[in-house]
Amino acid sequence: MAMIRSSRGATLNAESRRFNLPVTEADGDWLDLRGDLDEAPAPLRTTVTIERPRTIINRNASPDVPFDRSINPYRGCEHGCIYCFARPSHAFHDLSPGLDFESRLFAKPDAAALLREELRKPGYEVRPMALGTNTDPYQPIERDWRITRTVLEVLAETGHPVTITTKSDRVVRDLDLLAPMAARGLAAVCVSITSLDPTIAATLEPRAPTPERRLAAVRRLSKAGVPTYVSVAPVIPAITDHELEHLVERAAMVGATRVFFIPVRLPWEVAPLFRAWLDEHFPDRAGKVMATIQSLRGGRDNDPGFFTRMQGRGPWADLMRTRFAIAVRRHGLNRERIALRCDLFRPPAGPQGELFG
Repeated sequence: MAMIRSSRGATLNAESRRFNLPVTEADGDWLDLRGDLDEAPAPLRTTVTIERPRTIINRNASPDVPFDRSINPYRGCEHGCIYCFARPSHAFHDLSPGLDFESRLFAKPDAAALLREELRKPGYEVRPMALGTNTDPYQPIERDWRITRTVLEVLAETGHPVTITTKSDRVVRDLDLLAPMAARGLAAVCVSITSLDPTIAATLEPRAPTPERRLAAVRRLSKAGVPTYVSVAPVIPAITDHELEHLVERAAMVGATRVFFIPVRLPWEVAPLFRAWLDEHFPDRAGKVMATIQSLRGGRDNDPGFFTRMQGRGPWADLMRTRFAIAVRRHGLNRERIALRCDLFRPPAGPQGELFG
């Protein structure tokens, strides 16, 4: 039986078996300590462990993503989005992609210092740095840890281009950095908005800001001159797909420059977590949702192939693309591509320069 916890996304916390991790089960002694089996589980507290990596820039060679380098200040994400494709990465830490992913987090406080070291290496070639490609750089713990802020400070200081993907309105906290960078052609932000229905959003993304707060963030960013995208991702059939046109309309109303969408992806351990979530929150349509997902993923829960993983295939995917294209044209979006500048970069000063600067 799933241990449902309010304000959390996953209903399960099973450990991954891909890496031969031991599977643990609650025994009788533990159940005695819980008391009544019908009693609700105790609130799950978020813990943060300091991580000391040797490098901070991740390199990427995938042909279907628009960046070749990224920084993730945190591992795990308290937003708790049930569909998050990054959940399986927690298995590398012998932790569950379920509740552990959203409650047992890792922070990298040395990120800015490591970034300085890597940017000053001879031969470093500049390309836009992506923040938020795995877990959200503005998740709740950023309020206190401010690691994303320190990384942005280094990028601003060195004239390094950056793109940010987030579903948090906390990004506007850093407008004092982002607006001047955008004025120089160095920054763009993508805000993810999956649904406009606050009830659906609260189950899909339980600790993320409400859809209206995210739309307000898009408006503020756009007014400040920051090129801002809206990501309608993921689109979930029979749950959020009916909102696609309305989401495009609202994105245009608040000043977004571009919009895009991605059908839901269910890699590795995400699929059983998503199925359990469906059974809990949408039992009346769980079968229909999964049948449609499989129809656009070649008969499987997930299609890992380059390009098709981001677009889907088959009649349902074709229909979504057609609807989306019509809505984009109607609202005048996606007319221009944003090209960030790479010619303003100046490596950070070395230790001697920092000492005598």
